[in-house]
Amino acid sequence: MSAAIVKPPPLETRMTREDRSNLILAFSRVLYINGESTDQTLRAAERVGNCLGSRVTTFPHWGELEVQTEDTDGRLISSIEAAPAGVDMDRVASTLRALEELSNGRLTPANAMESITRIAKAPPAPTWMFTLAAAVGAVALAVLFGVQHLTAAALIFGSAAVGAVLRRTLAVYSTNIFLQPFGAALVAGVVGALAVRYELSSSLRLVAVCPCMVLVPGPHFLNGMLDLIKGRVNLGSARLIYAVLTVVTISTGLLIGLGLLGVSLPVDPASRQVPLWYDVMAAGVAVACYSIFFSSPLTMLPWPVGVGAVVFHNRWLKTKHL
Repeated sequence: MSAAIVKPPPLETRMTREDRSNLILAFSRVLYINGESTDQTLRAAERVGNCLGSRVTTFPHWGELEVQTEDTDGRLISSIEAAPAGVDMDRVASTLRALEELSNGRLTPANAMESITRIAKAPPAPTWMFTLAAAVGAVALAVLFGVQHLTAAALIFGSAAVGAVLRRTLAVYSTNIFLQPFGAALVAGVVGALAVRYELSSSLRLVAVCPCMVLVPGPHFLNGMLDLIKGRVNLGSARLIYAVLTVVTISTGLLIGLGLLGVSLPVDPASRQVPLWYDVMAAGVAVACYSIFFSSPLTMLPWPVGVGAVVFHNRWLKTKHL
């Protein structure tokens, strides 16, 4: 008589409560700290829980994610350190793909932990690409605001490039989240002041201002407002405070850089109208560069570029008729 073959229990039932909770926390954390909205992060946590046979309730805070899981084994509350101060859309996209594979059964829970750990450690956009995007994006913004001279555009390109390299360098030696934008803005202020001293900048001071525009934390303002709309007052306020403090840091660095050479910004600079095709092309380039700042997958670029071009086309038409 042959021995009966006993099938092993499903993998999710062999995982301990702690294993299931840790996997949910791992997925949620990667999304949360890399720029995904809070709503999408909470939905992702629920989907991971459903795959593991657990009911999940997530409590997001600035600096911490707390997850409560309930299943046949009981209830467990776990937390992990998580400050939503970064943006890396490649990690977000990879995490969502892993979640789809987990939901469809193509990825086992045991392999899912290994996969999400690898995604969490994925490097951002290469420094050379990040630097080029910062430089080209700053020039594209200058075109939108009416830069007229090639020398000024070249100074903007160089200033933004130096600022980008400085940001990546400071990130290696310091975890202070405000030091990077301050250093880049300080460089922009000094270069802008030198341009004014040598009469290489117009009254718009675009040489000083445009390299700072690429530092503004737009995603954090957006996510903060979305949290406030959803009633997450504490988290939304924390996100907005972080974004505002970053803007204050940028402004302080810029003003200190200008002040070192006794140069000031104009109070109300006159705007300059640019041709429609200039406006649309520059907007598309600027959006593409912002996508690279945030490490978006290159295959996703056509969508934001197209939307940005259409939006600025409509903006130009509206401005023209005012």
